[in-house]
Amino acid sequence: MRSWERALSVLEVLCERGQAAGHGWTLDTELLPAHQQQVNALENRGLVELAGREDRADLSALEGRPVRWAARLKPYGHDTLAYAQSRPRPESTPAEADPDRQLVELIPSQMAALRVFIALSGRLRVTPPAGLAEQVRSVSCDHGIKRWRLHLTAEQMESVAYGLWLHRMTGSATEANRFAREYGVVHSPARAADEGPPAVDGLPSAAGRAAQGSAGVSGRG
Repeated sequence: MRSWERALSVLEVLCERGQAAGHGWTLDTELLPAHQQQVNALENRGLVELAGREDRADLSALEGRPVRWAARLKPYGHDTLAYAQSRPRPESTPAEADPDRQLVELIPSQMAALRVFIALSGRLRVTPPAGLAEQVRSVSCDHGIKRWRLHLTAEQMESVAYGLWLHRMTGSATEANRFAREYGVVHSPARAADEGPPAVDGLPSAAGRAAQGSAGVSGRG
């Protein structure tokens, strides 16, 4: 779940619990400590109000027990929740619904390197696979976490790793290392050489030519 989705879910809980209680507050017994920490983070963003000493004393009197923590929505939190609930939820794209694709989230520097790779497609011998360029051109950024979200096939992920390897060879290794660490995909020139280079300009690869040559020799036997 993305950060803004988590924030909205917390706001929804506070709104529902506060309305059910009648006094607008969500109490410590209604949220787990981890969820209380999420609420505390929203308080820093001005969306939530934490109960002060006097409010906790009043709530303790109402509850007949010590209330050590309570929170409720501020007007900004109410408006944020109302605005979010009024927006239609986006439908999943075919790429998102495809089980053979993996969600990949790229940081800005990775996305910048990938765009250079895509822009060079016409000059490269090892070109990006079908569909990758279209995704790069239409991708949207999740500004809440500052990540570019792509849904890639295994072949497209290998190509992204290759583009980041080119970036590594000309300057920074950070982007390729991060991609390898998060998704386990790294370009290896040695491995690629063992598998045989791709065909160029309609000609078979070196491995393909070797196979054809072997067939020709056995045929002349």
